Amino acid sequence: MHCELCGKDAELFTAVVEGTQLKVCAPCGRFGKVIRRAEQPALAAKKPMRAESAMVEHIVSDYSQRIKAAREKLSLSQEDFAKHITQKESLVHKMETGHFEPPIDLARKLEKLLRITLVEVRDASPAYVREKETKTEGLTIGDILKLKR
Repeated sequence: MHCELCGKDAELFTAVVEGTQLKVCAPCGRFGKVIRRAEQPALAAKKPMRAESAMVEHIVSDYSQRIKAAREKLSLSQEDFAKHITQKESLVHKMETGHFEPPIDLARKLEKLLRITLVEVRDASPAYVREKETKTEGLTIGDILKLKR
Protein backbone atom coordinates (compact mmCIF):
# COMPACT_ATOMS: atom_id res chain seq x y z
CA MET A 1 0.00 0.00 0.00
CA HIS A 2 1.12 3.56 -0.65
CA CYS A 3 1.40 6.43 1.79
CA GLU A 4 -1.25 9.05 1.10
CA LEU A 5 1.22 11.86 1.81
CA CYS A 6 4.46 10.88 0.14
CA GLY A 7 3.40 7.91 -2.01
CA LYS A 8 6.05 5.61 -0.53
CA ASP A 9 5.24 1.88 -0.61
CA ALA A 10 5.55 0.91 3.06
CA GLU A 11 3.73 -0.30 6.14
CA LEU A 12 0.96 2.21 6.82
CA PHE A 13 -0.57 3.73 9.92
CA THR A 14 -3.83 5.57 10.31
CA ALA A 15 -3.09 9.11 11.47
CA VAL A 16 -4.96 12.38 11.86
CA VAL A 17 -3.09 15.08 9.96
CA GLU A 18 -4.55 18.59 10.15
CA GLY A 19 -7.99 17.19 10.98
CA THR A 20 -8.03 14.59 8.20
CA GLN A 21 -7.65 10.85 8.71
CA LEU A 22 -4.98 9.49 6.36
CA LYS A 23 -3.02 6.29 5.82
CA VAL A 24 0.61 7.31 6.14
CA CYS A 25 4.04 5.69 6.45
CA ALA A 26 6.03 5.95 9.71
CA PRO A 27 8.08 9.03 8.69
CA CYS A 28 4.96 10.91 7.57
CA GLY A 29 3.19 9.96 10.81
CA ARG A 30 5.17 12.70 12.57
CA PHE A 31 3.07 15.32 10.73
CA GLY A 32 0.01 14.28 12.71
CA LYS A 33 -1.18 11.98 15.47
CA VAL A 34 -0.86 8.25 14.76
CA ILE A 35 -4.01 6.41 15.86
CA ARG A 36 -3.36 2.79 14.89
CA ARG A 37 -1.76 0.50 12.35
CA ALA A 38 -3.75 0.58 9.08
CA GLU A 39 -5.64 -2.54 8.09
CA GLN A 40 -4.22 -4.44 5.16
CA PRO A 41 -6.77 -5.21 2.45
CA ALA A 42 -7.70 -8.86 2.03
CA LEU A 43 -5.69 -10.72 -0.60
CA ALA A 44 -8.84 -11.89 -2.35
CA ALA A 45 -9.95 -8.29 -2.78
CA LYS A 46 -6.82 -7.37 -4.74
CA LYS A 47 -7.25 -7.60 -8.46
CA PRO A 48 -4.24 -8.38 -10.59
CA MET A 49 -3.05 -5.47 -12.66
CA ARG A 50 -3.47 -6.26 -16.32
CA ALA A 51 -2.73 -4.13 -19.28
CA GLU A 52 -6.02 -4.20 -21.14
CA SER A 53 -6.50 -2.17 -24.23
CA ALA A 54 -9.61 -0.04 -24.21
CA MET A 55 -11.77 -0.40 -27.27
CA VAL A 56 -13.93 2.46 -28.48
CA GLU A 57 -16.49 2.67 -31.23
CA HIS A 58 -16.14 5.26 -33.96
CA ILE A 59 -17.92 6.14 -37.17
CA VAL A 60 -16.10 5.21 -40.40
CA SER A 61 -14.66 8.12 -42.35
CA ASP A 62 -16.65 7.47 -45.54
CA TYR A 63 -20.02 7.23 -43.77
CA SER A 64 -21.65 9.78 -46.10
CA GLN A 65 -20.94 7.79 -49.28
CA ARG A 66 -22.02 4.52 -47.65
CA ILE A 67 -25.34 5.95 -46.45
CA LYS A 68 -26.16 7.57 -49.79
CA ALA A 69 -25.23 4.50 -51.87
CA ALA A 70 -27.25 2.16 -49.64
CA ARG A 71 -30.29 4.47 -49.65
CA GLU A 72 -30.20 4.75 -53.43
CA LYS A 73 -29.81 0.97 -53.74
CA LEU A 74 -33.10 0.61 -51.83
CA SER A 75 -34.67 3.18 -54.22
CA LEU A 76 -35.65 5.49 -51.36
CA SER A 77 -35.81 9.27 -51.60
CA GLN A 78 -34.24 11.30 -48.81
CA GLU A 79 -37.76 12.17 -47.63
CA ASP A 80 -38.92 8.54 -47.47
CA PHE A 81 -35.69 7.43 -45.85
CA ALA A 82 -36.02 10.17 -43.22
CA LYS A 83 -39.51 8.91 -42.36
CA HIS A 84 -38.19 5.33 -41.99
CA ILE A 85 -35.55 6.40 -39.49
CA THR A 86 -37.84 8.99 -37.83
CA GLN A 87 -35.48 11.87 -38.55
CA LYS A 88 -35.77 15.11 -40.50
CA GLU A 89 -35.00 15.13 -44.22
CA SER A 90 -32.45 17.90 -43.65
CA LEU A 91 -30.53 15.61 -41.27
CA VAL A 92 -30.40 12.87 -43.92
CA HIS A 93 -29.10 15.45 -46.42
CA LYS A 94 -26.42 16.63 -43.97
CA MET A 95 -25.29 13.05 -43.30
CA GLU A 96 -25.05 12.27 -47.00
CA THR A 97 -23.02 15.40 -47.70
CA GLY A 98 -20.70 14.76 -44.78
CA HIS A 99 -21.75 17.80 -42.75
CA PHE A 100 -23.18 15.74 -39.87
CA GLU A 101 -21.61 12.63 -38.42
CA PRO A 102 -24.34 10.47 -36.90
CA PRO A 103 -24.03 9.52 -33.24
CA ILE A 104 -23.33 5.85 -32.50
CA ASP A 105 -26.96 5.01 -31.69
CA LEU A 106 -28.26 6.51 -34.93
CA ALA A 107 -25.43 4.86 -36.88
CA ARG A 108 -26.44 1.46 -35.44
CA LYS A 109 -30.04 2.12 -36.53
CA LEU A 110 -28.83 3.01 -40.04
CA GLU A 111 -26.67 -0.12 -40.15
CA LYS A 112 -29.67 -2.35 -39.48
CA LEU A 113 -31.96 -0.62 -41.96
CA LEU A 114 -29.42 -0.23 -44.77
CA ARG A 115 -27.43 -3.42 -44.05
CA ILE A 116 -24.09 -1.58 -44.09
CA THR A 117 -21.25 -1.04 -41.63
CA LEU A 118 -20.86 2.44 -40.17
CA VAL A 119 -19.44 1.73 -36.70
CA GLU A 120 -16.00 0.22 -36.21
CA VAL A 121 -14.19 -0.65 -33.00
CA ARG A 122 -10.80 1.00 -32.48
CA ASP A 123 -8.08 0.43 -29.91
CA ALA A 124 -7.91 3.43 -27.57
CA SER A 125 -4.93 2.29 -25.54
CA PRO A 126 -2.60 5.08 -24.36
CA ALA A 127 0.08 4.02 -26.87
CA TYR A 128 -2.38 4.37 -29.77
CA VAL A 129 -3.63 7.75 -28.54
CA ARG A 130 -0.07 9.05 -28.03
CA GLU A 131 0.90 7.90 -31.52
CA LYS A 132 -1.99 9.85 -33.06
CA GLU A 133 -1.37 12.95 -30.94
CA THR A 134 2.30 13.22 -31.90
CA LYS A 135 1.47 13.69 -35.56
CA THR A 136 1.21 17.46 -35.79
CA GLU A 137 1.60 19.84 -38.65
CA GLY A 138 3.49 23.08 -38.52
CA LEU A 139 5.69 24.39 -35.75
CA THR A 140 5.17 23.74 -32.08
CA ILE A 141 6.54 25.75 -29.16
CA GLY A 142 9.16 23.03 -28.69
CA ASP A 143 10.26 23.41 -32.31
CA ILE A 144 10.67 27.15 -31.87
CA LEU A 145 12.77 26.68 -28.73
CA LYS A 146 15.03 24.27 -30.62
CA LEU A 147 15.43 26.82 -33.42
CA LYS A 148 16.53 29.57 -30.99
CA ARG A 149 19.38 27.46 -29.56
